[in-house]
Amino acid sequence: MSRSGLFVSFEGIDGSGKSTQARMLVDRLRAGGVDVIHTREPGGSPGAEEIRALVLQGDPDRWSAETEILLFTAARRDHLERTIRPALEAGKVVICDRFADSTRMYQGLSRGNLRAKVDALHDLMIGVEPDLTLLIDMDPETGLSRAKARNTVEERFEDFGASLQEAMRAGFLDLAKEYADRFRVIDGARDADSVAVDVWAAVTHHLT
Repeated sequence: MSRSGLFVSFEGIDGSGKSTQARMLVDRLRAGGVDVIHTREPGGSPGAEEIRALVLQGDPDRWSAETEILLFTAARRDHLERTIRPALEAGKVVICDRFADSTRMYQGLSRGNLRAKVDALHDLMIGVEPDLTLLIDMDPETGLSRAKARNTVEERFEDFGASLQEAMRAGFLDLAKEYADRFRVIDGARDADSVAVDVWAAVTHHLT
């Protein structure tokens, strides 16, 4: 994919504060006159937002992991075509709350070792990785408590419980080692402003 913009993703377990940090970064970039697109996954385009409602609501066992992989990949493909690719080709900065690394974790590890299937489908249908991935690291118990306190209808993965969040944290940290060229791990167990300082330092390195 030909592109001249910058693609930044935020990753982390539920309740890690990554969405807050993504919003703070977007606000700071816009205040500085940067043309930035703020988006999310699953979602980020009309079709992908419809799929979001299917995968984030309802009983934890509503879908098999294999079905989820297909649904998330379909949402990501639409998101890529309609939002991410046009923005990057126009030279914009794209800030995305979750991307393919979340599928590698939640569907690739949550109910069996399906990582190879996730990667194969990603290579076939997506073929794009962020330029920079910011992993907001958080203690699983604290993160889950924060996530459940939001009390939204989109709590299907939180309802899998603490064991999933623990596995996801370990998995994300392993991913950070596997893709060390694009991952930056940031301690999320601090106040939001302190975390934002480290986020900004990581991003400005890619803007200059």
